[in-house]
Amino acid sequence: MRSLSAVRAGLIAVLALAAATFAPAAYADEGGITFSVVKAGFVIGGSAGSGTLFFHGRRYALGIGGLSYGFTFGASETHFRGTVSHIRGPGDVAGVYAAGNVGAAVGRGAQAIVLTNQKGAVLTLTGSSVGAIVSADLNGLVITVK
Repeated sequence: MRSLSAVRAGLIAVLALAAATFAPAAYADEGGITFSVVKAGFVIGGSAGSGTLFFHGRRYALGIGGLSYGFTFGASETHFRGTVSHIRGPGDVAGVYAAGNVGAAVGRGAQAIVLTNQKGAVLTLTGSSVGAIVSADLNGLVITVK
């Protein structure tokens, strides 16, 4: 009888642990995102822009800023559109997104990228760019919810 109670208590503990582990993923949500970024630089580059998060029928204004270091020469403007997933609220989109970049663009170009911040938000983006830029650098993109 005691061993049955111990097994039952162990099973309840395992189920509680599993629920706590998988609950964040079960309640994670997603939204749409659009933003534009202007990037320019010579060795050290900077980027700035703005955008909109669409989440649960509401719009949230976004601020975009960032720095890059490496080989960067030129300027470009990129318009991104996509989804943000694994969020519980608009504040989860805010944070630092890092990426490495190697590329060149003259005139018009297309891009696709997936980025993650420290809160686990995942941006899945496609974009089109205009400008003339050559780069092989590390980028840090900061998104703030206004």
